[in-house]
Amino acid sequence: MNQPVLQVDNLAKTYTQYRSELARVLSWTGLPIEPIAQHCVLQGISFAIEPGEAIGIVGQNGAGKSTLLKIVTGTQQPTTGTVSVNGRIGSILELGMGFNPDFTGRQNAFHSAGLMGFSQAEIESVIDRIERFAEVGTYFDQPVNTYSSGMQMRVAFSVITAFRPALLIVDEALSVGDAYFQHKSFNRIRDFQQQGSALLIVSHDANVIQSLCNRAILLDHGQVIQDGKPSAVMDYYNALIADKERATVSVKKVDADNLQTTSGTGEAIVDSIALIDATGKPTELVNVGDLVTLQVCVNVRKNLPIMVLGYMIKDRLGQVMYGTNTWHTQQAVKDLSQGDTVTYNIQFSMNLGPGNYSVSTALVNAETHMDQNYEWRDLAYVFEVANVNKVKFAGSAWLQPVIEVS
Repeated sequence: MNQPVLQVDNLAKTYTQYRSELARVLSWTGLPIEPIAQHCVLQGISFAIEPGEAIGIVGQNGAGKSTLLKIVTGTQQPTTGTVSVNGRIGSILELGMGFNPDFTGRQNAFHSAGLMGFSQAEIESVIDRIERFAEVGTYFDQPVNTYSSGMQMRVAFSVITAFRPALLIVDEALSVGDAYFQHKSFNRIRDFQQQGSALLIVSHDANVIQSLCNRAILLDHGQVIQDGKPSAVMDYYNALIADKERATVSVKKVDADNLQTTSGTGEAIVDSIALIDATGKPTELVNVGDLVTLQVCVNVRKNLPIMVLGYMIKDRLGQVMYGTNTWHTQQAVKDLSQGDTVTYNIQFSMNLGPGNYSVSTALVNAETHMDQNYEWRDLAYVFEVANVNKVKFAGSAWLQPVIEVS
């Protein structure tokens, strides 16, 4: 059995406030100095990462994500608990942090890699590779104070990933880069994972978590409240955002592999949902390109001034293939009475690739669910797309081409 690359056991971090710095120093000597306040940032955090495994850490601001990463990388010490690392950590937290603005990119590359523990000879053996990957051209030999934030990110990422680590930690820093370099960076991250590196990724981007990770951990107020499949954890995370009081968030098992998360006030609910084929019959198996109708019937349980229906189609990993709502289509329904029924017939061509998909629905009062969330339901409907009669193709979308050969 492989030894975990990272083992976190019962981790806790509490910040203590004293009346003065003198009182703080005296407390270190063992004197019974009473603090004036204590703030618990992390409590009882435990998890392990195996070689090649990728774990996403998600949570709202203040959940404890940054503190957890700082403890794992050794820049902070826990109050209680232990962190064990088997191998070298490469951390991409605050890219460019530690760069001397008066040094060139090349000089900073040597300096940063030296601080990571690599010898002059080792750095010289990869410096050309660092320069090529960063793709900043002649700026590599110019002072960093002339760089944009994206250029700093390119050089920093290239340095940190010049040597494959046992554990690669990635924070939101990669969001600074342009789309081209983000794709390039994530390809390198995937290559590391295939070679056995473990990944610990913090991001608010659900697509990043669900495409790179095979497990996700949701932190809230310093505690782990969900640990499981990325799609299920992200669904629960979205429900928490939609329902800040958490009084109405519920989770139920819909099959052996999937959990359905529902939240909202219940003032309006989806009574039924179905996918209708061209013959008018409900179906759960659709041919690529076929015309279908998503029929959503809503029961209004309380007088409402306005109601908006939103829906998203997701793939099996929970990545959104398409989504919109009746706010954007200017079809919000107004002045509803208790007991009303509203039926939505949404017609579209199923231009998706073969695979399993799900529909999520949202009943709200505005453009998003952040104001008033009547009901948010994930995995409201599950269906399969099959390629029955189209030319074979790969991917998540059917983009039928016309190819001319001359």
